[in-house]
Amino acid sequence: MSGREGGKKKPLKQPKKDQRELDDDDVAQKQKLKEQQKALQEAKAKASQKGPLVSGGIKKSGKK
Repeated sequence: MSGREGGKKKPLKQPKKDQRELDDDDVAQKQKLKEQQKALQEAKAKASQKGPLVSGGIKKSGKK
């Protein structure tokens, strides 16, 4: 018994998943996800153009 043979055996290749037909609900869901991703990318681009919203953080007075 060698040390390499322990554990569960894995198949070399995963079986291919069968292609299922997309109905109207699936198409609408994919379209909605694409729109959300696009809106998120636009928001990120818009936010990166501006500077930071908060400047300075905690402000300390000169007194001790």
